[in-house]
Amino acid sequence: MSDLIQLLPDHIANQIAAGEVIQRPASVVKELLENSIDAGATKVDINIKDAGNTLIQVVDNGNGMSSSDALLCFQRHATSKIRNANDLFALTTKGFRGEALASIAAIAHVEMRTKQEDDEVGRSIVIEGSQIKSNEDTVCPKGTSFEIKNLFYNVPARRNFLKKDSTEFKHIQDEFERIALAHPSIHLTLKHNENDIYIFPPTVLRKRIVQVLGPNFNDRLVPIEETSDIVNLKGYVLKPEFSRKTRGGQFLFVNDRYFKSSYFNHAVSKAFDGLLKDRTFPGYFLFLQVDPQRIDVNVHPTKTEIKFEEEKYIYSIVLSSIRLALGKYNIAPTIEFEQENSFNIPLSMRKQTPIEPSISIDETFNPFSPSSTTTRANNSGAKKDYSEAITNQGFGKDTSTPSDWENFYTIEEENNIEEEKVEIPFEDFKENEQSFIIKGSYIIFSSKSGLMLIHARRAIEQIVYTETFNRFISNPIDSQSLLFPFEKEVSKNETQYWNENQSLLKQLGFNGEIEKGILKVSAVPSVLQDESISKAIDEIFNTVAYQDIEKGDVAHSLILAIAVSASMKKLILNTNEAIQALIDQLFQCENHTYSPRNKKIIETISLDEIGQKFN
Repeated sequence: MSDLIQLLPDHIANQIAAGEVIQRPASVVKELLENSIDAGATKVDINIKDAGNTLIQVVDNGNGMSSSDALLCFQRHATSKIRNANDLFALTTKGFRGEALASIAAIAHVEMRTKQEDDEVGRSIVIEGSQIKSNEDTVCPKGTSFEIKNLFYNVPARRNFLKKDSTEFKHIQDEFERIALAHPSIHLTLKHNENDIYIFPPTVLRKRIVQVLGPNFNDRLVPIEETSDIVNLKGYVLKPEFSRKTRGGQFLFVNDRYFKSSYFNHAVSKAFDGLLKDRTFPGYFLFLQVDPQRIDVNVHPTKTEIKFEEEKYIYSIVLSSIRLALGKYNIAPTIEFEQENSFNIPLSMRKQTPIEPSISIDETFNPFSPSSTTTRANNSGAKKDYSEAITNQGFGKDTSTPSDWENFYTIEEENNIEEEKVEIPFEDFKENEQSFIIKGSYIIFSSKSGLMLIHARRAIEQIVYTETFNRFISNPIDSQSLLFPFEKEVSKNETQYWNENQSLLKQLGFNGEIEKGILKVSAVPSVLQDESISKAIDEIFNTVAYQDIEKGDVAHSLILAIAVSASMKKLILNTNEAIQALIDQLFQCENHTYSPRNKKIIETISLDEIGQKFN
């Protein structure tokens, strides 16, 4: 029998490795940025075209490489970061596996120029699909420049799985922002299709956060700082009133390396207990400094998952440090343990002599006299109650007779007689009259089979969604101008996505411009009331800026955002006619059982189910 096992060719092995390390254009940006930082760069410029599908260019002023190192760096597992296994537990650099450049070269056209400070000329290398096409001297400045073109050109299946350009570029922005926050002392720029997206000059951490999120965030930051033998913690959390409905503003770093941890995220959320609105998440920028020997970063190809040797202690430190900072800046309520446990007497009364209260007693009061006894009539008016029976029999006056006591027990017995069950005839109600009951957001009324319940807000959501979507197909949505423009602070991400979808938003009835981080909306869809505008804008940003939505689904998602916001308006259902009109509109919708978010609108309770409640 012939042998079945064989060694894979290098180019296939590199493509397999690339599948783990390079998942999308953002992965290339991350790896090259980290290499530039490891090379000691103080300035890195990134130029992107077509969300990285056409070009990813990264230029730094780092240490550069020699001619031999420039060629060797594209080989698998070629690295300058480690020499033996023990080095894995003392890492101070971002990259160390030696897989990034080999993986990139396996699936793209790569041109690299590099030069060390003491060299007269640099080295230029061109690689296509792991094959070296050119290796020659060149004139270039100190540092390294990479041009990555035609990403995934030889892996069409992977290229087909890429999202739309705006989504892919959003991932690039995310990676860029993480590196920028971790290294505020480095000058960083990002261009997309020749447009300047970010220009970050060197600064301190707080200003870098403001550079990333916008100038309005400076007053929203609460500083965190704690030093211990286990971990040194510093950073900022956002004030509770600026919490978001997404986790987009949450950043964790260890030794200047971004990582994800649901465990530490829980510690932050717990520190904000009782301070956040429902379904919102706190924003934070936390930097941990831990002994490299006490963490393991080699547990995931992208190095975003890290194991901590003393994570339980770090959890407690994170939790207590945030609570302390919130209390210190009067954001969270605090307990004054040193306060004296005595009454707080007003200043105006402290010099007054306390006066003992006097108690007066009416010695002539007789609780059994007829004048002081309150007679209560039975609801039916047919029987006298217990107290009246006692009064009428002269209880307490020693005038009772045997017949009186017999009458008393007769009354008691009659009161204990079980209520006679009388069936209410259905004919007593007129069939052409509909009676509704409103409880909160619920409409309750009788049906042929029992009771029907309608969730009014979800019904409005479905009605608005159906009507808006049907109109949108043929014509722009009716718009109403605002007497005073609605203003809202927006981040750079929100600014970008508002501008990208502005034509679609105008078709939906929104008209607004962004100036210096302030969105000014001058017109909104006519279905929105004043109190729903803010909710609608928030829903739109949550839809287009923080979710991964295909281009064809953007309109559907935005219309849904409008419908959800419209359903939150004040319900005015004070007449049977208004309720009946709402029900009629609901049943005209093609889908009247479930809302656009697939939540139940109508529920019926049969007569049998009602009867079981009384068994």
